[in-house]
Amino acid sequence: MQPIPTLTTARLTLRPMRSEDWAAYRRLMGSERAQYMGGPFSDAAAWGMFCSDHAQWDLFGCGALMIDETVTGACVGQVGINAGPLFPEFELGWFVYPDVEGRGYAREAAEAMLRWAKEVRQLPSLVSYIDPANARSAGLAVRLGAELDPKAERPSPDDLVYRHY
Repeated sequence: MQPIPTLTTARLTLRPMRSEDWAAYRRLMGSERAQYMGGPFSDAAAWGMFCSDHAQWDLFGCGALMIDETVTGACVGQVGINAGPLFPEFELGWFVYPDVEGRGYAREAAEAMLRWAKEVRQLPSLVSYIDPANARSAGLAVRLGAELDPKAERPSPDDLVYRHY
């Protein structure tokens, strides 16, 4: 079993999930902002996703970390590596809460998780599955150095696959 890491960047602490993270997570997943992830989701569906994000650490040695502003301690989003039967490959995903968009937190957190995946966990490959209408996430994937891979297997036939390595 892979221990759940805590990663740090210049401004952020990426830490294991806690039960108190549920309320903000639930609000996001139940809102229109979850549309590019297949939502909005019911509370029951969102709870299943929340638990899956955490359980993947024990099952696959990867999973989600919450993104905290180091200075304030405020939770601003999530970054994670998804694995398991719903994902053809290890998948890097991210979100930030609406009130902190545009500050570069998603990129900073995703860069840290990408380094961890490659250097520490040594995953054989890493992709991001992105809804074609989600231009902001696609742009971030490109800024992270990922390239569109039209031949890659995907969980949904409409997803775009951005290959990080």
